[in-house]
Amino acid sequence: MIMQQYQKAVQIKTTGKSLHKITTQIANIVSQSQINTGLCVVFVRHTSASLIIQENADPDVLVDLTNFFAKLVPEDPMAYVHSTEGPDDMPAHIRSALTNTSEQIPIAQGRLVLGTWQGVYLWEHRQRSQQREIVVHILGT
Repeated sequence: MIMQQYQKAVQIKTTGKSLHKITTQIANIVSQSQINTGLCVVFVRHTSASLIIQENADPDVLVDLTNFFAKLVPEDPMAYVHSTEGPDDMPAHIRSALTNTSEQIPIAQGRLVLGTWQGVYLWEHRQRSQQREIVVHILGT
């Protein structure tokens, strides 16, 4: 059995601070890879956005997460030294550090092995719209 690899980068245009469900894009890349059993690594190439696997059925969960992080890491320009890119920049870096820049998801029978209520999200931590790059790397047979 020979191990295969497949890698693809996708561009995601965000709409400012919000969660963007990217499960379908990732699943399509897994399908394109033709890898039946393996591991899918998803990586965001930025320091002010992150990735999470979270509830995909009740949008209130995402609202509560957003509200919690807004309280946990407030956008107070007096609280931070770094402000080169604006008052939302350092809070975005902190939020990214508290979450993940990569996620690993098993692949079985050519599909992501996510739970029934799980979805993959790109979490934009900046106020303004951004162009984000996600790299998907798949390894398996």
